[in-house]
Amino acid sequence: MSRDAIARGRAAAGAVVALALACGCTAQAVETAGKDEKSPTTRPPSANSSPTPSESPLKKMKSPVSRAELPQSRTPDVPSTPPPRPRTSTPPPPAPPEPGPVVLARGQDGKKVRELQARLRQIGWFGQHPTGTYGPVTATAVEGFQGKRGLLRTGATDTRTWDRLLAMTREPTRHELYPDGGMPPAKPDRRCLTGRVMCISKESRTLTWMVDGKAVTTVDVRFGSEFTPTREGEFQVFWKNRDHVSTLYDTPMPYAMFFSGGQAVHYSSDFAARGYNGASHGCVNVRDKKGIAKLFKQVKTGDKVVIYK
Repeated sequence: MSRDAIARGRAAAGAVVALALACGCTAQAVETAGKDEKSPTTRPPSANSSPTPSESPLKKMKSPVSRAELPQSRTPDVPSTPPPRPRTSTPPPPAPPEPGPVVLARGQDGKKVRELQARLRQIGWFGQHPTGTYGPVTATAVEGFQGKRGLLRTGATDTRTWDRLLAMTREPTRHELYPDGGMPPAKPDRRCLTGRVMCISKESRTLTWMVDGKAVTTVDVRFGSEFTPTREGEFQVFWKNRDHVSTLYDTPMPYAMFFSGGQAVHYSSDFAARGYNGASHGCVNVRDKKGIAKLFKQVKTGDKVVIYK
């Protein structure tokens, strides 16, 4: 064999050995990287070294699942419900006290009944104008008030009911007692005590026909608004017209008795229909047609007219 052939054979053998060593290093490197990324190389264990009993030959792997993701307990979660409350029996309401002596009852009338109705109206128990008559509507209102306040529902106004009502309301005014008229005439002005006079009070909203200090008849009246007030003072009737029609407002003014310029005492159909929800343009309105027709016959030109508060 020539030297060249021997040299080629050795070279080939060296290449095989180099290839085998290369493969062995690559495999070792992969295995080492899988076990411990901190050590670039792994030394083979020595013959004298052996794993201790408490040490595992395999290193512990860190779990990819966090501890927070693991269930804390194997017991299923059941929504907690509060324990049932013990049932307590509600005590019955106390029995209403026995009513006191009766102050007002059905069938009565007068100013005291009107005050009762006005006080009930102040707190929303009486929806009508006070009439002064203790009828079914008043008894129903009293009964409702009694039930609301824990009193015995009788419909009659006893002392307990009356005292409770007084404590909750104020004294009614004259206009609250007589919001729809019917007010007793006020004390006549001294100028009304002599002669023939139509004595007209703005406070009581009444016209009283007086002859020599004696009242003959009284009717409800309505006055002008704050923009067209009815004049006050002493006047005389200077003209009468049974079927007068206002040229300024084009409205009828039956039984007109003029006392100051265009202001007159006359019948008003609006007053008869709307009551005190309206007002005149300065005249003294009367809603009692029969009453003013009778008055128109008695009053003469030159008779006095006294208007006062």
